[in-house]
Amino acid sequence: MIGALQWCVTLGRIDIHSAVTTMSSFNAAPRVGHLERVKRMYGYLYKMRHGYNRVRTEEPDYSDVPTHNYDWSHSVYYNAKEEVPSDAPTPKGNRVTHTAYFDANLYHNVLTGKALTGVIHFLNQTMIDCYSRKQATVESATFGAQFIAGRTAMQQTKDLRTSLRYLGVPVNGPTYMFGDNKSMITNGSVPHSKLGKGHLALAYHEVCQAVASGMVVLTHVDGELNVADIPSKHWSYQKIWPLLRPLLFWHGDTAHVTKTKEPD
Repeated sequence: MIGALQWCVTLGRIDIHSAVTTMSSFNAAPRVGHLERVKRMYGYLYKMRHGYNRVRTEEPDYSDVPTHNYDWSHSVYYNAKEEVPSDAPTPKGNRVTHTAYFDANLYHNVLTGKALTGVIHFLNQTMIDCYSRKQATVESATFGAQFIAGRTAMQQTKDLRTSLRYLGVPVNGPTYMFGDNKSMITNGSVPHSKLGKGHLALAYHEVCQAVASGMVVLTHVDGELNVADIPSKHWSYQKIWPLLRPLLFWHGDTAHVTKTKEPD
């Protein structure tokens, strides 16, 4: 039953991703109550079976996203550049803009204390990938869990941008990466910021180098607008519906997503 749910996630049903990730931890030794929870997941999919991964090719408008051109010349990241493959084919076709949202749920696993990382990637306005996995280390604060999630999103971004270039896809500008923890965003995008937790140093350096190279624009977004909450938290239907509806359940233009009735 868990294997079938994993295939549903692969096919685009990201709304059950965090639940499937959690239940997969008990595959080897299920306990009393786990079967009932899995049944509820199947009941949810049956009731919400009209969810689809919407393909929207329009580029997003980020003209209102604040961009800060900080001077990195007095930092260790001076002259940092994005690694662009020299043997990639000549880009052809329509350009694409890459967007990534990331989040972390601190103390997701009450047995081990590990947090859960959630990342969602978009090419233009189409969701192409979703990631939900427990972190390898135990973090004692939200700041640390968010930095681990940001590092994961950054590594996936490097891989995706390289893959697109080898496929001959014209990548438009930097990747816009959104997170909802202001402390993490400030530490990772301001040259004169200082990191107080030494065990996060490598994650900190990787994020800062990507920002200094111009590969990524790291921006804060309100928690209520962060779609990475979907694969990173156990949420209530009422809370997540405004985020989930535009991705899987809205047939028309997402500009009219606040309408109470879907168009015919």
